[in-house]
Amino acid sequence: MKGLPWLLLLQAAVVLGKRWSSLSAKDRARLAGLVRQSRGRAGNLSVRERVELRRLSRKLDVKGASRELLPLIRRGRKRR
Repeated sequence: MKGLPWLLLLQAAVVLGKRWSSLSAKDRARLAGLVRQSRGRAGNLSVRERVELRRLSRKLDVKGASRELLPLIRRGRKRR
């Protein structure tokens, strides 16, 4: 197994950490609770909880985070 790309992992953690900390403490706790309750499957939640999960995910701006992470991942793959 080759060494882990530590710098790439650190940069990804910074990007995701900024998104996570942009949520209020109440929203972070609720989002974590919903993900824990769903066990990673949105179908395990009620319709109301799924709507709330989508709302919190939009606040987290997952698409924006992926736009920031994609160049990092591409750069990491070219180095191998």
